[in-house]
Amino acid sequence: MQTATATGTKWVLDTAHSELLFKVRHLMISTVKGEFRNFDAIVDGRNIETASIQVTVDAASVFTNDDKRDGHLKSADFFDADNYPEITFDSTSVEKTGDDTYKLHGNLTMRGITNPVTLDVEAGGINKDPWGNTKTAFSVTGKFNRKEWGLNWNAALESGGVLVSEDVRIAAEVQFMLTED
Repeated sequence: MQTATATGTKWVLDTAHSELLFKVRHLMISTVKGEFRNFDAIVDGRNIETASIQVTVDAASVFTNDDKRDGHLKSADFFDADNYPEITFDSTSVEKTGDDTYKLHGNLTMRGITNPVTLDVEAGGINKDPWGNTKTAFSVTGKFNRKEWGLNWNAALESGGVLVSEDVRIAAEVQFMLTED
C-alpha cells in the first residue's frame, strides 16, 4: 500500500464497508458464526509494511443472532464486557509474504490479558471512489485458542468432546479511507 508522500498519512476505517467475523465449532459437529458490530481501526503510515495498525473492538457489540447466546458471550464466562469493554489489537510488525499477502504480527488484548497473534492479510489494492476519496481494502484471517485469554467456559458432552471448541477463527473484510494531516 503506497500513498502520497505526506508525513501525516493515516487510513481510517470505512465502517459501512467493513466487517469483523468469528467462527467456533459447536457440539463438535457444526460451526457457529458471530460478529462484532462496533469496531474501529487505524493504519498509521504510508506503507503497510512499516505502518502502525491499531484495532479497538466494543466487546458488548458481539452478535450471533441469538439474544441468549449473545448475553452469555458478554458475561464473565466469556468477554466479561462489563469489566473489559474493549478488545484491542496493536501491530508489532508486518511481513511481506507474496505480491499482495502479508503476515501481520501484533498483540491481542482481551479480558486484560495480552498475547501475541499472527494474522494473514491479503491486500485488495487502492482505488478512488466516485467522490474522489482514496480507498484501500484488506482481507484478514487468523485462528487462536480462546483459553489463552481466559475464555475458559465450556460444557462436557455426554458422547465425549465439549460444547464449544477452543479454537476461534476470525475473518475481517476492512476498507480504509486515506486522510492526511
